[in-house]
Parts: sequence; C-alpha cells; structure tokens
Amino acid sequence: MIPIGTQLHSRLTYLKHPERSAADGTADIESLVKGVLQDVRANGDAAVRKYAREFDKSDLDAFEVSMADREAALAELDPQTRADTEFAIDNVRRFAVAQMATIAPLEMEIHPGIHLGHRVIPIERIGCYVPGGRFALLSAPIMSIVPAKVADCAEVIACLPPNAHRAMIAGCHLAGADRIFRIGGAQAIAAMAYGTETVPPVDKITGPGNAFVNEAKRQIFGPVGIDQLAGPSEIFVVADDTGDPVMIAADLLAQAEHDVRTRVGLITTDKALAEAVLVHVEAQLETLSTAAVAAPAWRDYGEIVICDDEDAMIEYSDLVAAEHLQVHTRDAHDMARRLTHYGSIFIGKNASVVYSDKCCGTNHTLPTMGAARYTGGLWVGTYVKICTYQWLEDKGVAMVALPAGRQAATEQMEGHRRAAMFRLEGAQVLK
Repeated sequence: MIPIGTQLHSRLTYLKHPERSAADGTADIESLVKGVLQDVRANGDAAVRKYAREFDKSDLDAFEVSMADREAALAELDPQTRADTEFAIDNVRRFAVAQMATIAPLEMEIHPGIHLGHRVIPIERIGCYVPGGRFALLSAPIMSIVPAKVADCAEVIACLPPNAHRAMIAGCHLAGADRIFRIGGAQAIAAMAYGTETVPPVDKITGPGNAFVNEAKRQIFGPVGIDQLAGPSEIFVVADDTGDPVMIAADLLAQAEHDVRTRVGLITTDKALAEAVLVHVEAQLETLSTAAVAAPAWRDYGEIVICDDEDAMIEYSDLVAAEHLQVHTRDAHDMARRLTHYGSIFIGKNASVVYSDKCCGTNHTLPTMGAARYTGGLWVGTYVKICTYQWLEDKGVAMVALPAGRQAATEQMEGHRRAAMFRLEGAQVLK
C-alpha cells in the first residue's frame, strides 16, 4: 500500500485492501541481468544464442526475420485481423502526426542581435522491444514502432521473443519496422544497447517487457536512452453513485488478465456502488476464461476505497497516480479537469481502457508505479530531440560579453572571462 497522510487516511474506508504491494514477490534479478548484459556485450551473437536456448528454448539459425518470412507472416493473417491491425495503425499514426505538428522549431531574437532557437531532430536509430509472452499482443508493435516512423527516425528495429506468435511479426512489418529480430528478454535489450555481429546498436530503446526486460533497460540507461521503466499494468476507476457496477467490474478484470501482478482498484464516494462492484467482480471471475491470471491479480492487488467526499476521492486518486484512470461520475469532464496525476485518463463510461489498449489511437505504453506524478506515456515526442542553438551579431556580443565576463571573474574562471571578452577586446585580453 502507498503511504497515506493521517488527514487523508481518516477520510477513507477500505472495503477491500490489496493483499500485497506491487514491490512484493519479485525475484532479485539485478545480478542475473547484469551477467547477461556483460556476456552479450563481450560475446555478441554467441551469448544471445546461448540465452535464447536457455530462456526461450529456441535455437534459431538466424535472428533476423527475412523479408520473405515477414511477407509470409503477413499472408498468414486472416483478412479481418489484418484489417483490424491496419485500422489501429492508422489511428495511432493519425494521432501521432497531429501530436508531431505541435512540436515546432523555434527561433527568436531575445535582444537585438542575440538569436536563440531550437531544432526538432529525430533520434537516428530506435530499438523497439515487442513483448510476446502470455498473449499475442498485436497492438504492442504498433504503439512503439508507428510513432517512431512518424517522427522520421532513420532506422527502427524491433526485437520480439523467438516464440512470439507469428502475427506479431506481421504486426511489426505493417507498423513499419525496418528490421525485425527474434530475440527476447534481457539479451534483446543488451543486443540493441551494445550491438552484436547481427544486431546494430541503437540510440534509444522503447517498449514494455517483463521484469528482466525492465531491469535490463534500467542497467543500460545512460549511453543508451530508454522511454521509461514500466511495471505491471494498473487501472483505477473514480466513480460516484452514477457508476455502473457491472461495467466497472468488467473493466477492472479486463486489465487484471494482463498479469497476476496487475494493480486494479475502485475509488468511490458511494458505498453501495463499492459493495456491488465487489460482488460483480467475483461473479464475473466465475465465467472469465483468463481467471487463472485475473483472479490472483484481483485477490493480491485489487482494492476498493470508499471516500468521504469528492475532494478525498480526488486526493487519493492523485496519490495513486494510476497508469490508466477511468472517470465514471455525473460530470466526468469536470472531474477529469480536477484530476492531475495519471498516465492516461478515460473520461466517461464509454471510454474504456481497452479501446486505447488496442486501437483508438492514444498510446498504451504508460507510466506505472506512481511515475505518472512526473511523466506521461510513450508518444511521438519520445522519438525526437529538442536541441537549442544560438547565433549572435556584433551588437549582441556587445550586450552579453561584459555581463558574462564579470560573472566569470566573480567565479574566478579566468578562461571563461578571456573567451567572453575576446570578441570585444581581441587578443590583448589574453595578456
């Protein structure tokens, strides 16, 4: 459970406590991942092949998916699946294009003769990790590859586990991946970060993965960029007495089936709604085919919190800072404006998280574990750099040289003072 101040705590009643913290029950994988990274960095493809055999029970002759195999995977898609995938790609692309249009170059003359600006520069080579574990997540490659192509990155490569469903290869192909590799886990992150005989080193790695992938991204960060460190999925619903308990239960369980560590919750001002949601979650689990995953998630990480009033509901929601936040209140748009911390917000009963997860156009790779307090999710801006520049006319130098030189002298940085004054006084400043 997250720490709650005494004043807020007194205004909350838990109908269902989470039994475990999201930080509980995770293996100590830091040293294992460190060894994998070091091995791949030193031994390249040989190490990748070793870990593919050990972790994925795979012994591929070649890691890269050939164009012929890509086209074959595409041909294997049934027409409706392909149409649905292309619908999702089009929506994500259209939204990313609109977002990209808001990221504009800038140049201004801040004082006479002093020109400042910034350029929007695509990151050159992107590595997209595409998870392919429990489900064939056809939306996963779309969310990381399409925005990179919209941002005009020079090369986008994708890595997905060798045992991933072949429809995932088709999804990477349709989304626009320049190269696709059947490499999974921490070894995929290592291969993209350091490069091997087969896999080129990338400048930034995006996309979610399991705990090993997440830890690998954490360890390689620095020389290589990452999008974020994403934990298990999260959904919370903020609701008043107008909430539909059957609908809310269905939405909670839709996310709970992602992983046994998915965090799901209801934050409400209405006790009757809270009690009804609890009943309907249990009832729906009885017929849910993925209950083997969703039931432990609900049991261990599910929570229902009854708040004294709307202010307490808002305060607690912002404290949770959920990855996905649904708003089911009488005036959902007004409530959404009052909420601050979330990865993505779903306003009104019609806006289910599942639509964003799959195809409506917003990105489903979002901050978890409270990171929504300081960042948003994956978007087209993740794939560009905003780099500043400046150029000065003589009259601009006359304005900034003396203040810069005096400041450098105060700081006793003589080299800085000389460089600042050279443009006014010439070489004599070096004497």
